This record gives sequence, structure tokens and C-alpha cells, in this order.
Amino acid sequence: MTSTVRLEVVTAEKLIYSGEVTAVIAPGVEGELGILPHHARLMTILQPGQLTIKKGPEEEFLVIGGGYLEVRPDKVIVLADTAERAEEIDVARAEEARKRAEQLLKEHAAPPQDLATAEAALRRELARLKVAEKRRRKPGPPPA
Repeated sequence: MTSTVRLEVVTAEKLIYSGEVTAVIAPGVEGELGILPHHARLMTILQPGQLTIKKGPEEEFLVIGGGYLEVRPDKVIVLADTAERAEEIDVARAEEARKRAEQLLKEHAAPPQDLATAEAALRRELARLKVAEKRRRKPGPPPA
């Protein structure tokens, strides 16, 4: 029997994910964090990026817009600023937002705070596109 831990991913609006998992890989501010069952208590800040949820050999991907991760003895909680499942991502909209952010960064004419906002938007949109691409490449059921 494989050991599991309860994972809850929540935003201010709703519960995005709740279930038993074998591992969580989260985008920490200093790199990716791997959380397994029986992990030591932890509280850390997350940056925008991909949240990987493992259930045995299966993987599910979410994109989060930053937030916090807390590891408790009984569960892992991700308090995300924003969170989307791979199937919820509008790829065309994410691509347009990525292009806008890249254009603003190329121009260098914006005030520094606008450039920082554009950099954050670019990181967020690249993460959304990465998660959406993984969803597209995921093998589905064979055709009927």
C-alpha cells in the first residue's frame, strides 16, 4: 500500500483541489519543493508556476499565481492567489497575454513598477502555457 497525504488547494474564491496524493511538487521562491507523505512541518511562499500533483503513476497539473504552502502532520495546504486546472486554461488568451508582456518588456519605456508587473505577468502566462501543453500531450483513452 502506497502512503498518501491529503492535499487541499484553495483560493479566496473556492476549493480547487482536495484529495489523497502520493506527492506534491510546488514552485517555491527558491526552487521546486517536493512534498511526500510524512514530510516535516513547513510554511513557505510560492511563486507563480506549475503545481504537480502525483497519485501513484498519474500526474495532474495546476498553474498557480503564487501564494503559500503549509505542510501539517495531517495534510498539505496550498493557499494560492489564483489557481487553474490544465483543462481550464484558455491557451489563446494566455498566448496573447504573453505577447503583450514580452512587448512591454522589449520597449523598456515603462516605469520600473510596470516592468516588474510585466515580468510577473510573463512568468504567469509562461506557466499557464506550460501546464496547458502538458494537458495536450497527455495520452487520452483510445478512440472508439
